[in-house]
Amino acid sequence: MSYQLDIDWPHFLAHYWQKKPVVLRKAFKNFQDPITPDELAGLAMEQEIESRLVTNKQGKWDAKFGPFESYDHLGETNWSLLVQAVDHWHAEAATLVEPFRCLPQWIFDDLMISYATPKGGVGPHIDQYDVFIIQGMGKRRWRVGDIDPNYKQFCSHPALLHVEQFTPIIDEEITAGDILYIPPGFPHDGVCIDESLSYSVGFRSPTAQDLLSGFADYVLEHDAGKYHYANPDLQLAPEAITIQPHEISRLKEMMIELIQNEELFNNWFGCQITHSMHELNIVPVEPEYTTDEVADILSSESLHKVTSIRIVKIAENYFIHGEPLRLPASLCDLLAQHSIVEPEQFAGYLHKPEVMNELVQLINKGYWYFSDEGEE
Repeated sequence: MSYQLDIDWPHFLAHYWQKKPVVLRKAFKNFQDPITPDELAGLAMEQEIESRLVTNKQGKWDAKFGPFESYDHLGETNWSLLVQAVDHWHAEAATLVEPFRCLPQWIFDDLMISYATPKGGVGPHIDQYDVFIIQGMGKRRWRVGDIDPNYKQFCSHPALLHVEQFTPIIDEEITAGDILYIPPGFPHDGVCIDESLSYSVGFRSPTAQDLLSGFADYVLEHDAGKYHYANPDLQLAPEAITIQPHEISRLKEMMIELIQNEELFNNWFGCQITHSMHELNIVPVEPEYTTDEVADILSSESLHKVTSIRIVKIAENYFIHGEPLRLPASLCDLLAQHSIVEPEQFAGYLHKPEVMNELVQLINKGYWYFSDEGEE
Protein backbone atom coordinates (compact mmCIF):
# COMPACT_ATOMS: atom_id res chain seq x y z
CA MET A 1 0.00 0.00 0.00
CA SER A 2 1.28 3.45 -0.94
CA TYR A 3 0.02 6.61 0.76
CA GLN A 4 0.14 10.01 -0.93
CA LEU A 5 0.17 12.90 1.53
CA ASP A 6 -1.23 16.23 0.37
CA ILE A 7 0.78 18.72 2.48
CA ASP A 8 2.64 21.80 1.32
CA TRP A 9 5.65 21.12 3.55
CA PRO A 10 7.40 24.53 3.22
CA HIS A 11 4.14 26.30 4.13
CA PHE A 12 3.40 23.87 6.95
CA LEU A 13 6.87 24.23 8.48
CA ALA A 14 6.78 28.02 8.24
CA HIS A 15 3.33 28.45 9.79
CA TYR A 16 2.59 25.43 12.01
CA TRP A 17 5.56 23.24 12.95
CA GLN A 18 6.14 23.70 16.71
CA LYS A 19 4.05 26.89 16.51
CA LYS A 20 0.36 26.02 16.57
CA PRO A 21 -2.02 23.10 15.96
CA VAL A 22 -3.96 22.69 12.75
CA VAL A 23 -6.50 20.36 11.15
CA LEU A 24 -5.46 19.26 7.65
CA ARG A 25 -8.61 18.12 5.89
CA LYS A 26 -8.30 15.14 3.55
CA ALA A 27 -4.52 15.21 3.71
CA PHE A 28 -4.83 11.55 2.69
CA LYS A 29 -7.43 11.28 -0.05
CA ASN A 30 -9.43 8.03 -0.23
CA PHE A 31 -7.74 6.84 2.95
CA GLN A 32 -7.79 3.12 3.65
CA ASP A 33 -6.81 1.63 6.99
CA PRO A 34 -3.60 -0.43 6.75
CA ILE A 35 -4.65 -2.58 9.73
CA THR A 36 -7.89 -3.95 11.15
CA PRO A 37 -9.04 -3.66 14.77
CA ASP A 38 -8.63 -7.44 15.13
CA GLU A 39 -5.04 -7.28 13.90
CA LEU A 40 -4.28 -4.47 16.33
CA ALA A 41 -5.85 -6.45 19.17
CA GLY A 42 -3.66 -9.40 18.19
CA LEU A 43 -0.49 -7.31 18.37
CA ALA A 44 -1.47 -6.19 21.88
CA MET A 45 -1.42 -9.83 22.94
CA GLU A 46 2.31 -10.11 22.17
CA GLN A 47 4.78 -9.85 25.04
CA GLU A 48 7.35 -7.71 23.22
CA ILE A 49 4.87 -5.10 21.96
CA GLU A 50 3.94 -2.13 24.19
CA SER A 51 0.20 -1.65 24.61
CA ARG A 52 -2.36 -0.34 27.07
CA LEU A 53 -6.10 -0.28 27.62
CA VAL A 54 -7.71 2.91 28.89
CA THR A 55 -11.30 2.90 30.15
CA ASN A 56 -13.60 5.58 31.51
CA LYS A 57 -16.59 3.89 33.09
CA GLN A 58 -19.03 6.02 35.06
CA GLY A 59 -16.45 8.78 35.36
CA LYS A 60 -13.71 6.51 36.74
CA TRP A 61 -10.50 6.28 34.72
CA ASP A 62 -8.47 3.08 34.58
CA ALA A 63 -5.43 1.95 32.60
CA LYS A 64 -3.87 -1.47 32.18
CA PHE A 65 -0.74 -2.52 30.30
CA GLY A 66 -0.44 -5.45 27.90
CA PRO A 67 -0.02 -8.10 26.84
CA PHE A 68 -3.74 -8.84 26.96
CA GLU A 69 -5.52 -12.16 26.78
CA SER A 70 -9.10 -11.05 26.13
CA TYR A 71 -11.25 -7.99 25.44
CA ASP A 72 -14.63 -9.63 26.03
CA HIS A 73 -15.20 -7.90 29.37
CA LEU A 74 -14.84 -4.34 28.07
CA GLY A 75 -18.30 -3.75 26.62
CA GLU A 76 -19.36 -1.63 23.67
CA THR A 77 -18.32 1.86 24.80
CA ASN A 78 -15.86 3.98 26.82
CA TRP A 79 -12.58 2.20 26.14
CA SER A 80 -9.50 2.55 23.96
CA LEU A 81 -6.69 0.20 22.99
CA LEU A 82 -3.34 1.87 22.22
CA VAL A 83 -0.40 0.04 20.68
CA GLN A 84 3.04 1.62 20.39
CA ALA A 85 5.56 1.25 17.55
CA VAL A 86 3.22 -0.64 15.26
CA ASP A 87 5.56 0.35 12.41
CA HIS A 88 8.10 -2.10 13.91
CA TRP A 89 5.77 -5.08 13.66
CA HIS A 90 3.23 -4.56 10.87
CA ALA A 91 4.56 -3.98 7.36
CA GLU A 92 1.39 -2.43 5.93
CA ALA A 93 1.01 -0.02 8.83
CA ALA A 94 4.67 0.98 8.45
CA THR A 95 3.95 2.33 4.96
CA LEU A 96 1.88 5.07 6.59
CA VAL A 97 5.09 6.56 7.98
CA GLU A 98 6.77 6.88 4.57
CA PRO A 99 5.18 10.24 3.57
CA PHE A 100 6.70 11.76 6.73
CA ARG A 101 10.27 10.64 5.93
CA CYS A 102 11.07 14.13 4.61
CA LEU A 103 11.16 15.35 8.23
CA PRO A 104 14.36 14.81 10.27
CA GLN A 105 14.42 11.10 10.94
CA TRP A 106 16.58 11.37 14.02
CA ILE A 107 13.58 12.78 15.93
CA PHE A 108 11.03 10.28 14.56
CA ASP A 109 9.65 8.25 17.45
CA ASP A 110 7.04 5.74 16.31
CA LEU A 111 3.62 5.04 14.84
CA MET A 112 1.12 4.55 17.65
CA ILE A 113 -2.30 3.19 16.69
CA SER A 114 -5.43 3.62 18.76
CA TYR A 115 -8.66 1.68 18.44
CA ALA A 116 -11.55 3.24 20.35
CA THR A 117 -15.22 2.54 20.96
CA PRO A 118 -17.84 5.29 21.18
CA LYS A 119 -16.99 7.72 24.02
CA GLY A 120 -13.53 6.15 24.26
CA GLY A 121 -10.40 8.24 24.72
CA VAL A 122 -7.47 8.74 27.07
CA GLY A 123 -8.66 12.01 28.62
CA PRO A 124 -7.40 15.60 28.33
CA HIS A 125 -3.60 15.69 28.49
CA ILE A 126 -0.42 17.43 27.31
CA ASP A 127 2.32 15.74 25.29
CA GLN A 128 5.88 16.95 24.86
CA TYR A 129 6.33 15.87 21.26
CA ASP A 130 5.06 16.73 17.80
CA VAL A 131 2.30 14.44 16.61
CA PHE A 132 0.34 13.98 13.39
CA ILE A 133 -2.92 12.21 14.28
CA ILE A 134 -4.38 10.58 11.19
CA GLN A 135 -8.01 9.56 11.38
CA GLY A 136 -8.86 6.19 9.89
CA MET A 137 -12.24 4.46 10.12
CA GLY A 138 -14.90 6.22 12.17
CA LYS A 139 -14.99 9.74 13.58
CA ARG A 140 -13.43 11.45 16.56
CA ARG A 141 -14.03 14.84 18.13
CA TRP A 142 -10.87 16.69 19.04
CA ARG A 143 -10.55 19.68 21.32
CA VAL A 144 -7.16 21.44 21.46
CA GLY A 145 -6.32 24.31 23.78
CA ASP A 146 -3.69 27.02 23.55
CA ILE A 147 -0.30 26.58 25.18
CA ASP A 148 -0.05 27.84 28.76
CA PRO A 149 2.67 27.01 31.31
CA ASN A 150 0.16 27.51 34.15
CA TYR A 151 -2.12 24.57 33.35
CA LYS A 152 -2.62 22.31 36.36
CA GLN A 153 -2.00 18.62 35.74
CA PHE A 154 -3.15 15.77 37.94
CA CYS A 155 -3.25 11.97 37.96
CA SER A 156 -6.71 10.54 37.27
CA HIS A 157 -4.96 7.18 37.60
CA PRO A 158 -1.30 6.32 38.37
CA ALA A 159 -0.76 5.76 34.63
CA LEU A 160 -2.79 8.73 33.38
CA LEU A 161 -1.60 12.33 33.73
CA HIS A 162 -4.51 14.61 32.87
CA VAL A 163 -4.82 18.38 32.55
CA GLU A 164 -7.51 20.68 33.88
CA GLN A 165 -10.27 21.92 31.61
CA PHE A 166 -9.11 24.30 28.89
CA THR A 167 -10.70 26.66 26.39
CA PRO A 168 -10.40 25.08 22.94
CA ILE A 169 -8.87 26.88 20.00
CA ILE A 170 -9.76 23.83 17.88
CA ASP A 171 -13.02 21.93 18.40
CA GLU A 172 -13.74 19.75 15.40
CA GLU A 173 -14.71 16.29 14.26
CA ILE A 174 -12.23 14.57 12.00
CA THR A 175 -12.95 11.74 9.59
CA ALA A 176 -10.98 9.32 7.42
CA GLY A 177 -7.93 10.95 5.82
CA ASP A 178 -7.97 14.07 8.01
CA ILE A 179 -4.87 14.91 10.08
CA LEU A 180 -4.70 16.84 13.32
CA TYR A 181 -1.21 18.19 13.97
CA ILE A 182 -0.41 19.10 17.59
CA PRO A 183 2.93 20.65 18.66
CA PRO A 184 4.44 20.00 22.09
CA GLY A 185 2.73 21.59 25.08
CA PHE A 186 -0.79 22.10 23.67
CA PRO A 187 -3.52 20.39 25.74
CA HIS A 188 -5.84 18.14 23.78
CA ASP A 189 -8.65 15.67 24.22
CA GLY A 190 -10.00 13.25 21.64
CA VAL A 191 -13.32 11.48 22.19
CA CYS A 192 -14.50 8.77 19.84
CA ILE A 193 -17.91 9.34 18.22
CA ASP A 194 -18.19 5.87 16.76
CA GLU A 195 -15.87 2.86 16.48
CA SER A 196 -12.63 4.22 15.07
CA LEU A 197 -8.93 3.86 14.37
CA SER A 198 -6.42 6.69 14.78
CA TYR A 199 -2.76 6.72 13.75
CA SER A 200 -0.27 8.93 15.58
CA VAL A 201 3.02 9.65 13.82
CA GLY A 202 5.18 11.08 16.59
CA PHE A 203 8.40 13.10 16.58
CA ARG A 204 10.22 13.43 19.90
CA SER A 205 13.30 15.58 20.48
CA PRO A 206 15.71 15.02 23.39
CA THR A 207 15.77 17.22 26.47
CA ALA A 208 18.92 18.99 27.65
CA GLN A 209 18.85 16.58 30.60
CA ASP A 210 18.81 13.58 28.23
CA LEU A 211 21.76 15.01 26.31
CA LEU A 212 23.89 15.76 29.37
CA SER A 213 23.17 12.40 30.97
CA GLY A 214 23.83 10.42 27.79
CA PHE A 215 27.01 12.28 26.94
CA ALA A 216 28.35 11.93 30.49
CA ASP A 217 27.79 8.16 30.35
CA TYR A 218 29.60 7.98 27.01
CA VAL A 219 32.56 10.03 28.32
CA LEU A 220 32.93 7.68 31.30
CA GLU A 221 32.53 4.58 29.15
CA HIS A 222 35.24 5.75 26.74
CA ASP A 223 37.58 7.04 29.45
CA ALA A 224 37.62 10.56 27.97
CA GLY A 225 38.34 13.82 29.78
CA LYS A 226 40.61 12.31 32.42
CA TYR A 227 42.55 15.49 33.04
CA HIS A 228 42.39 17.60 36.16
CA TYR A 229 41.55 21.21 36.68
CA ALA A 230 44.80 23.18 36.98
CA ASN A 231 45.67 26.75 37.91
CA PRO A 232 49.46 27.36 37.65
CA ASP A 233 48.86 31.11 38.02
CA LEU A 234 47.17 30.72 41.41
CA GLN A 235 47.21 33.82 43.60
CA LEU A 236 45.98 34.19 47.17
CA ALA A 237 42.41 35.42 47.40
CA PRO A 238 41.00 37.63 50.18
CA GLU A 239 38.85 34.70 51.32
CA ALA A 240 40.07 31.14 50.82
CA ILE A 241 36.51 29.78 50.97
CA THR A 242 35.48 31.78 47.88
CA ILE A 243 35.59 30.11 44.46
CA GLN A 244 36.73 32.87 42.13
CA PRO A 245 34.82 33.75 38.92
CA HIS A 246 37.85 32.85 36.77
CA GLU A 247 37.96 29.44 38.45
CA ILE A 248 34.29 28.83 37.67
CA SER A 249 34.95 29.92 34.08
CA ARG A 250 37.78 27.44 33.70
CA LEU A 251 35.65 24.59 35.12
CA LYS A 252 32.96 25.39 32.56
CA GLU A 253 35.59 25.48 29.82
CA MET A 254 36.76 21.99 30.75
CA MET A 255 33.23 20.66 30.26
CA ILE A 256 32.65 22.65 27.08
CA GLU A 257 35.95 21.41 25.61
CA LEU A 258 34.63 17.85 25.84
CA ILE A 259 31.40 18.80 24.09
CA GLN A 260 33.32 20.71 21.43
CA ASN A 261 35.49 17.67 20.71
CA GLU A 262 33.80 17.01 17.38
CA GLU A 263 34.84 13.38 17.02
CA LEU A 264 33.84 12.50 20.58
CA PHE A 265 30.51 14.32 20.45
CA ASN A 266 29.51 13.12 16.98
CA ASN A 267 30.35 9.49 17.73
CA TRP A 268 28.36 9.65 20.94
CA PHE A 269 25.33 11.32 19.38
CA GLY A 270 25.29 9.03 16.35
CA CYS A 271 25.25 5.99 18.62
CA GLN A 272 22.81 7.52 21.10
CA ILE A 273 20.19 8.76 18.66
CA THR A 274 20.01 5.55 16.60
CA HIS A 275 18.87 3.52 19.59
CA SER A 276 15.13 2.97 19.28
CA MET A 277 12.92 3.86 22.25
CA HIS A 278 10.81 0.81 21.42
CA GLU A 279 11.79 -2.77 20.77
CA LEU A 280 12.55 -3.59 17.14
CA ASN A 281 11.77 -6.79 15.30
CA ILE A 282 15.43 -7.78 15.13
CA VAL A 283 16.14 -11.50 14.90
CA PRO A 284 19.85 -12.47 14.88
CA VAL A 285 20.73 -15.16 12.34
CA GLU A 286 21.36 -18.67 13.69
CA PRO A 287 23.48 -20.30 12.42
CA GLU A 288 25.32 -17.26 11.11
CA TYR A 289 25.94 -16.71 7.43
CA THR A 290 29.44 -16.86 6.01
CA THR A 291 30.74 -14.19 3.66
CA ASP A 292 30.59 -16.58 0.71
CA GLU A 293 26.98 -17.49 1.49
CA VAL A 294 25.90 -13.85 1.65
CA ALA A 295 27.71 -12.99 -1.58
CA ASP A 296 25.98 -15.91 -3.30
CA ILE A 297 22.52 -14.97 -2.00
CA LEU A 298 22.95 -11.28 -2.85
CA SER A 299 23.63 -12.18 -6.45
CA SER A 300 19.99 -13.19 -6.83
CA GLU A 301 17.98 -12.15 -3.74
CA SER A 302 16.90 -8.70 -2.54
CA LEU A 303 17.97 -7.50 0.90
CA HIS A 304 15.32 -6.04 3.25
CA LYS A 305 16.00 -3.62 6.08
CA VAL A 306 14.28 -4.27 9.40
CA THR A 307 11.34 -1.88 9.61
CA SER A 308 12.09 1.42 11.40
CA ILE A 309 15.69 0.60 12.29
CA ARG A 310 17.38 4.00 12.35
CA ILE A 311 20.36 5.06 10.22
CA VAL A 312 21.76 8.59 10.49
CA LYS A 313 24.65 10.50 8.95
CA ILE A 314 26.75 13.01 10.90
CA ALA A 315 29.46 14.78 8.90
CA GLU A 316 30.89 11.92 6.81
CA ASN A 317 30.08 9.14 9.27
CA TYR A 318 27.06 6.83 9.42
CA PHE A 319 25.49 5.12 12.41
CA ILE A 320 22.95 2.34 12.87
CA HIS A 321 21.22 1.04 16.00
CA GLY A 322 23.80 2.37 18.43
CA GLU A 323 26.99 1.66 16.49
CA PRO A 324 29.08 3.08 13.62
CA LEU A 325 28.22 1.83 10.14
CA ARG A 326 31.63 1.06 8.64
CA LEU A 327 30.82 0.68 4.97
CA PRO A 328 31.62 2.83 1.92
CA ALA A 329 29.58 6.04 1.87
CA SER A 330 27.88 5.05 -1.38
CA LEU A 331 26.69 1.78 0.13
CA CYS A 332 25.66 3.48 3.39
CA ASP A 333 23.52 5.91 1.40
CA LEU A 334 21.97 3.05 -0.54
CA LEU A 335 21.14 1.10 2.62
CA ALA A 336 19.86 4.19 4.44
CA GLN A 337 17.63 5.47 1.65
CA HIS A 338 16.03 2.19 0.60
CA SER A 339 14.12 -0.37 2.64
CA ILE A 340 14.77 -2.96 -0.08
CA VAL A 341 18.01 -3.23 -2.05
CA GLU A 342 18.00 -5.30 -5.24
CA PRO A 343 20.77 -7.70 -6.35
CA GLU A 344 21.99 -5.50 -9.20
CA GLN A 345 22.60 -2.65 -6.72
CA PHE A 346 25.18 -4.81 -4.91
CA ALA A 347 27.11 -5.75 -8.04
CA GLY A 348 30.00 -3.38 -7.33
CA TYR A 349 30.53 -4.62 -3.77
CA LEU A 350 30.31 -8.42 -3.89
CA HIS A 351 34.02 -8.89 -4.64
CA LYS A 352 35.32 -6.47 -1.99
CA PRO A 353 36.22 -8.62 1.06
CA GLU A 354 36.42 -5.75 3.57
CA VAL A 355 32.94 -4.54 2.55
CA MET A 356 31.38 -8.00 2.55
CA ASN A 357 32.87 -8.90 5.93
CA GLU A 358 31.26 -5.86 7.52
CA LEU A 359 27.95 -6.37 5.71
CA VAL A 360 27.77 -10.01 6.80
CA GLN A 361 28.13 -8.97 10.44
CA LEU A 362 25.20 -6.57 10.10
CA ILE A 363 23.03 -9.20 8.42
CA ASN A 364 23.92 -11.76 11.09
CA LYS A 365 22.90 -9.25 13.76
CA GLY A 366 19.47 -9.17 12.13
CA TYR A 367 19.50 -5.58 10.86
CA TRP A 368 18.76 -6.80 7.33
CA TYR A 369 17.22 -10.00 6.06
CA PHE A 370 16.75 -11.70 2.70
CA SER A 371 13.54 -11.59 0.71
CA ASP A 372 12.72 -15.26 1.22
CA GLU A 373 13.05 -15.03 5.02
CA GLY A 374 10.63 -12.25 5.98
CA GLU A 375 10.42 -10.62 9.39
CA GLU A 376 9.37 -13.18 11.97
